[in-house]
Amino acid sequence: MELRYPDAAKRFADEVRAFMRAELPPTTRDKVFRRQKITPAEQREWQGRLCARGWACPGWPAEYGGPGFDALQRHIFDTVASEEGAPAAIPFGESMIAPVLFHVGSPAQKAHLLPRIRTLEYYFCQGFSEPGAGSDLASLKTRAVLDGDVWRIDGQKMWTSMAHHANMIFMLVRTSTEGKPQEGISMLVFPIDQKGITIRPIITMDGGHSTNEVFFDDVRVPADSLIGEANKGWNYAKLLLGHERLSIARIGQSKRELRLLKAMAGEQTVDGEPLLRRRSFREKVSMLEVELLALEITALRMIQAGGSPGVEANMLKIKGSEIQQGLTELMMDALGPWAMPFDGERGLHDTNEATLGPADAASEGPNILSTRVVTIYGGSNEIQRNVISKSLGL
Repeated sequence: MELRYPDAAKRFADEVRAFMRAELPPTTRDKVFRRQKITPAEQREWQGRLCARGWACPGWPAEYGGPGFDALQRHIFDTVASEEGAPAAIPFGESMIAPVLFHVGSPAQKAHLLPRIRTLEYYFCQGFSEPGAGSDLASLKTRAVLDGDVWRIDGQKMWTSMAHHANMIFMLVRTSTEGKPQEGISMLVFPIDQKGITIRPIITMDGGHSTNEVFFDDVRVPADSLIGEANKGWNYAKLLLGHERLSIARIGQSKRELRLLKAMAGEQTVDGEPLLRRRSFREKVSMLEVELLALEITALRMIQAGGSPGVEANMLKIKGSEIQQGLTELMMDALGPWAMPFDGERGLHDTNEATLGPADAASEGPNILSTRVVTIYGGSNEIQRNVISKSLGL
């Protein structure tokens, strides 16, 4: 089976590929291929090049500073960029809070926040999960009380990715205890450099520092930090998470990793024969490739149908995350013992592991560990299956 784009879409893909190869700094591309962390400075530098070309925030309409791509162009842009080794966009501002602002943000909030999100002057993190509220997000307990012209916030957030680099946060807080738990949640947006906020690192099992716990002790932010209406935050979160789950599918990234897997398996030998020529291993690779193609076709069917992401986004999140995990597992098999060492550069030196082994393979150990989480964040796959079942009336 071969996936064919219309002629205009092919020309656009060629245009995007040529831009990536001309403008993407080689050192940044190399870090992406080696799965090393991109620094905020490198991320902003690349964002500046996208802004100059008019291609920053590819999912945004032109009226808010985006390129105004249609859905197919957006898919092609994301896929080609990932294949070529461009850094993944920081999703919290561009792909998560921005769509909420489009729908319910005040004119002042749109005018202030969106241009700064586009340039990455505002580097966002997301305050949703708590120690007792992960996939069961409606049970969150962090409170915000309106006191005159300020919100007073107390509580704790957990697994807050990039909080140590961010200068802005959007978060869900409980503003009412009446009615169902979902009915008393609001959404706030404000700078994270506030008195009363403490950020503590969480070093994960891959040896890196990308996530944190964040404490709020009588934090006071202006009343106009509220997004939309009070106690309507759950509805906004559902819109936001739909966009997050679409991004977790990472079709372009998986295409890039599949190409790398085939190269690895072609170089590694068993009894003098390339691993990729062994039937048992080749069948596993072929199955993943078929699943990835089916995932892309499903995404394109969603694009053709149009509309906002619904339960289909849950489907893409489930399968896309499972494919990512399957690819890392086969890479470990292909590399054998060379996949065991950890690359100390992968965590921007915020690591508790030593660097051992050849550089080309040393990122695979932490990569397979960090990829375990993709079936959990954005709502665990078990919860996603429940959501799909409920939508089918089961």
